[in-house]
Amino acid sequence: MPVYEYHCPANGKSVEVMHPMSRTVASWGELCDLGEIDPGTTPADAPVERAVTAGMIMASGNDTVSLPMGGGCACGHGGCGHH
Repeated sequence: MPVYEYHCPANGKSVEVMHPMSRTVASWGELCDLGEIDPGTTPADAPVERAVTAGMIMASGNDTVSLPMGGGCACGHGGCGHH
């Protein structure tokens, strides 16, 4: 199951949670319920934004599998001397 990071502009906090790709999380209250965290004084209806991250996939049995990342430098064509 994918791990997503959400940010709440109302309180400045970011939270990582696991949920199916088909699920959408729109509010701080939903995010806190899903992440099993205390919402504190932030209103439950405060909007949250899903952050763009490389992400991870959680396999069954709670093993963590990282998604592949590009190796080497950021030049993209091998002309930098690192290849």
